[in-house]
Amino acid sequence: MRHVDFTPLYRSTVGFDRLFNLLDNRGPADQTPSYPPYNIERTGDNTYRITMAVAGFDEKELSLEAHANVLTVKGEKSEDETAAEQSEYLYRGIAKRAFERRFQLADHVEVQSASLKNGLLHIDLLRNIPEAMKPRRIAIAADAVAPKTIEAQVTPQQVN
Repeated sequence: MRHVDFTPLYRSTVGFDRLFNLLDNRGPADQTPSYPPYNIERTGDNTYRITMAVAGFDEKELSLEAHANVLTVKGEKSEDETAAEQSEYLYRGIAKRAFERRFQLADHVEVQSASLKNGLLHIDLLRNIPEAMKPRRIAIAADAVAPKTIEAQVTPQQVN
């Protein structure tokens, strides 16, 4: 069993607690479910796509829910279809079992759309960073804070 100690990183970082908790709470790799298989790809600077192989599932049997930075994809076969399958399989390689897959989303990542085509569920994501959080350029003034001098005119009467 491998265990990584993040203590040195805690001393030199601020605000990454959630990331370290995710890494600490992740179980061993052999306990991670492998069904259904999926791909995660970057399609642009701020766009991503999750593609899941959900052969045998219809749109009505799949549900997607995004809540608190977690995207949950569930698939459940309807009762009438499973009861209608009374034939005897010699080999069953296409799994039609229920599943639930969770994806941790980063801050400001939103689900844009989802589509099912040819047994593949495509989920398009967009990272939408608010204007207040985007980097901005700050201009440097040449005369930052120069002391102001007050000049007064001296009249001939004040000289005497």
